[in-house]
Amino acid sequence: MAVALAKALIDTGTDAQVVNADASQVYADLAILSARPSDDEMDGVSHHLFGHIDGADAHNAARWSDEARGVIDHAHTTGKVPILVGGTGLYLRTLLFGIAPVPAIDPDVRDAVRALPVDEAYAALAIADPAAAARLNPADTTRVARALEVVRSTGRPLADWQQDREGGIAGDIALAPLVLLPPRDWLRDRCDRRLVQMFEGGAIDEAAALVARDLDPALPVMRAIGVPQIAALLGGKISRDDALEQAQAATRHYAKRQFTWFRHQPPPDWPRHHESLNIDSIDHFAIKLRYRLLTR
Repeated sequence: MAVALAKALIDTGTDAQVVNADASQVYADLAILSARPSDDEMDGVSHHLFGHIDGADAHNAARWSDEARGVIDHAHTTGKVPILVGGTGLYLRTLLFGIAPVPAIDPDVRDAVRALPVDEAYAALAIADPAAAARLNPADTTRVARALEVVRSTGRPLADWQQDREGGIAGDIALAPLVLLPPRDWLRDRCDRRLVQMFEGGAIDEAAALVARDLDPALPVMRAIGVPQIAALLGGKISRDDALEQAQAATRHYAKRQFTWFRHQPPPDWPRHHESLNIDSIDHFAIKLRYRLLTR
């Protein structure tokens, strides 16, 4: 869709480029399992922030936001339209609306929190920050640990810090958002078929190369959907069919969470598109986008 939109803009006389906003597609090690666009799929359109991070490096929203600001600034100075595409809502929110200025977490606090089983961490959070515990899923290891380490290290709940966001660019750019919310049956079927294609197209070898690097299993690249399931397959713990089925289930669950996030979290005036896009609707959106850019 992003390439089609870029080409539609180019056809109207406005040069465009695609900027990745997907947390997994930044990793060089995850070309297949992140569904990173191939050279053929890029179709001559300039793409940025795809596959530029080594898996041993734990990338995050703050770093990506800094990189994206640089790419966007350069695009604007060279007369191009940057098209941000991707499903990592935290990345987009950080770039557009800023990031909470949470101080560096005390390493001792972080180590102690991360060593806790999630049920114990959640129980501690319910005492230290009841509002955060009420918001979070008790089994969400990452978010529970983050909320607990922030309140223990800084003495302030994470929500307090988040009210003081800084560094967003939404007020400085002409933004033309479009949230895609296709039919859920169509989305689930597409997820399942894509995993089959990945397993048949080299995903097992890709994950095997990661496993062979003996990286920290807590790194984002090692927790990417497909990697733990294939690692279990390679270790003889499950069959190929089981690995595929588990990866499909994890993808459907993630897609459901993305769907819910993008339906509720973006500003209410962002348009929601509830059908799969065809070329006519892409052309129509390109015309609207160009008009907005010309009249900003």
